[in-house]
Amino acid sequence: MYAIFRALGHQFKAEPGATLRLPLMEAEPGSKVTFGEVLLASDGSTITAGTPLIANASVEVEVIGPAKGDKIYVFKFKRRKNYRRKTGHRQRYTDVRITDVKVG
Repeated sequence: MYAIFRALGHQFKAEPGATLRLPLMEAEPGSKVTFGEVLLASDGSTITAGTPLIANASVEVEVIGPAKGDKIYVFKFKRRKNYRRKTGHRQRYTDVRITDVKVG
């Protein structure tokens, strides 16, 4: 059983028990969050597609906590001008565990 749902501007595949890395959201670790925008769902034998959403379908997740991605380095350079700039960036995420997938 799985579902494709939309959350925080992105689409994710949810299977019960799986962990996902979502964009950063304001939620306490251990709290439950429900996403109601389910686009597609499957129970193993049939696939249900929404137009655009499936009515009465939702995905429940438990927030594990915040996480950080890999560091990305940005290096600016102009030759013969003595100009060099090195900066870095680490994207912040929220790790969640899928607890339940409800199909209407």
